[in-house]
Amino acid sequence: MSVSSSRVRAARTAGRRTLAPVLVAIALLAVWEAAVRIFDVPAWMLPAPSAIATELVQQAPRLGEDVAATGQLTLVGFALGSATGVLVAAVLHLVRPLKDAVYPLLILSQNVPTIALAPLLVVWFGFGMTPKLVIIVLMCFFPVAVAAMDGLRGADRAIADYLRMSGSSHWTIFRVLEVPGSLPSVFSGLKIAATYAVMSAVIAEWVGSDKGLGHYLLLQKSAFRADRMFVAIVVIVIASLLLFGLIVSAERRLTRWRGPRER
Repeated sequence: MSVSSSRVRAARTAGRRTLAPVLVAIALLAVWEAAVRIFDVPAWMLPAPSAIATELVQQAPRLGEDVAATGQLTLVGFALGSATGVLVAAVLHLVRPLKDAVYPLLILSQNVPTIALAPLLVVWFGFGMTPKLVIIVLMCFFPVAVAAMDGLRGADRAIADYLRMSGSSHWTIFRVLEVPGSLPSVFSGLKIAATYAVMSAVIAEWVGSDKGLGHYLLLQKSAFRADRMFVAIVVIVIASLLLFGLIVSAERRLTRWRGPRER
């Protein structure tokens, strides 16, 4: 099979996979629209998708500053959280006694609701950027750390044994075998963290902020503007998908050595 034929076939497969969820989403929106009109649901309780779309167009100019604020917070927090997760995974992998002592505590830490820590973070760090970034880092670093540790631990043992017999140090094995081999797992954790990042940024803005999508949501909740609350939700979903797409694109570029995936 030629390269061009393979690309055409891959494009058709991707198109079919994309079409199915799009059709389902359109069907759900149609049912939603019909239900709101048939049962005459008040707009303040549940607006129709058409009303939300109209409000999205009208609110687009004023949402720019809020989107930019949340986007900046998301990207910085996601980068810090991801870097922290990778660093923690590497240290715990290289220092086994430390992993045995710390890893159970990492799991235990995830049982504490992050939103419950928000008031304490404000007390400790004030109302600036720091408590918001801490919330995002706490939400993002754990899936990256766990995925990275799994990837590092899953390196090919036969190749590792061969490298040891060849005189390679533990650090060399880590650098040339375990780190490259862990990339697919790391990207799996990054994709999970990407889905958390925008949401955690919005939650962080609830702690105390004068701009951002979280602040916008609180204002519209107080005004009982459900349509504008749905507008914010739509923007949050789009932002999350964009960040997820960036991670997927980076994964494809950095893991080409794996070859084509099984369909």
